[in-house]
Amino acid sequence: MNQIKLGVSLFSFSTDFVKGKLSLEDCISSAAEIGAEGFELVGATMLPSYPYATDKVINEFKAMTDHYGIDFVSYGASADRGVMTGRDLTDDELVQSAILDIKTANKLGCKMMRAQPHLSPAAIEKLAPYAENYGVKVGVEIHNPEIPSSQKTKAYVEMFDRVGSEYIGLVPDFGCFATKPNKVYWDEALEKGAPLKLLELAASLRYDGVPKDQAMKRLIEAGANNAVMGAFQGMYGFVTFSRKPDLEGLKTIMPYVIYFHGKFHYMFDHLEEASIPYEDILKVIQGANFNGYIMSEYEASDQAVEMTRKHLQMEKMLLGRQYQV
Repeated sequence: MNQIKLGVSLFSFSTDFVKGKLSLEDCISSAAEIGAEGFELVGATMLPSYPYATDKVINEFKAMTDHYGIDFVSYGASADRGVMTGRDLTDDELVQSAILDIKTANKLGCKMMRAQPHLSPAAIEKLAPYAENYGVKVGVEIHNPEIPSSQKTKAYVEMFDRVGSEYIGLVPDFGCFATKPNKVYWDEALEKGAPLKLLELAASLRYDGVPKDQAMKRLIEAGANNAVMGAFQGMYGFVTFSRKPDLEGLKTIMPYVIYFHGKFHYMFDHLEEASIPYEDILKVIQGANFNGYIMSEYEASDQAVEMTRKHLQMEKMLLGRQYQV
């Protein structure tokens, strides 16, 4: 039986947090008020004692979660390869950083941790004993432009099968199932003077799988300005899309999923995400009898709390629940 829980990654509110419009407590209380059952914290953004969890901070989190009736369930770790001048961190150095993240997640009481895909399959394998020892399941994020069926994802899955630990797995990001251009970036490009016909040409080239260098050449020859090219870079990067999302690939990786990032870019008032086919994705997840969290993750900045409220409403509606706050 499905026991899908809906949470919020506090990353959704990070723009307002950084600008001082929301405090950390405001972020937690907002997540609770809009109906989230738990939350994820991105340590590098919002953990006051990052990368450590001091006793003072732990007590503060416990007081807030108890007061607002929401669970602190997952920790978003950052694999920053560029912390040293002149070179990237090695795999072993990233592993040492991730071990610290696991310890921090454990002290905060989190049972799950999201690891970035900068960590190779070999690095994640080295983390398995630490994850088991500290009781923290570590999931590698599958993020655009990767998809469940990509070679990079398959390399992780092959390692999971060989190691056989339930403490390492995947955190798929719904953005990798997008079927339309990012509405926010599209609208911004139009506001900056991008001709609609050239934006549509850029999207068509992406849909048709035209190699990036060839697509760029065609756009430049067609007279694309900077606004068009800026949107084009996103289409071939972290906000790519396709006519047919990799739902079959999602089915194959479901046994390895620790939790999900419910990425969204824009919510219409009629409770539909502008570019990601949530109904189709949630059917696959329900069909696999998934028991775990989907963490709403807003990738824009405007009206963050209200947009995230709508996102939770949509998910609960699609999952067959009645929304009550």
